[in-house]
Amino acid sequence: MRFTHDVAVRWSDMDAYGHVNNARFLTLYEEARVAMFFVGARAQGLTSFEDGIVISRHEVDYLRPVDYGDAVRIELWVSELRAASFTVDYELFDGDVLASRARSVCVPFNLEKQFPRRLTTAEKDFLKPYQEL
Repeated sequence: MRFTHDVAVRWSDMDAYGHVNNARFLTLYEEARVAMFFVGARAQGLTSFEDGIVISRHEVDYLRPVDYGDAVRIELWVSELRAASFTVDYELFDGDVLASRARSVCVPFNLEKQFPRRLTTAEKDFLKPYQEL
């Protein structure tokens, strides 16, 4: 199963060439990830992701430019689930056209003590339906 989220493209996302700046793709992906792990998880009674998640790695493939206009659709899913990290894969669609693919390695983090932590059983249970192998 994939989590789908529409993200508005802002005028400030544009670069001098008139399309979304490469670094702004990470912001668009972040908005979808936050929607899944904060809003979506909270709707299921899970709030522990809000205590801290850090990104240990990003990979982005740019397949075509995205221009200012309608919102983009981002589909995300979990491609790897480990004891103390999980990998989120994304596809960004401009209309019906795939414009970018990305991957983020996410690490649950204890902000108060400043160290990584293991995923809880409840967090794993939330992520498993989104896992695609």
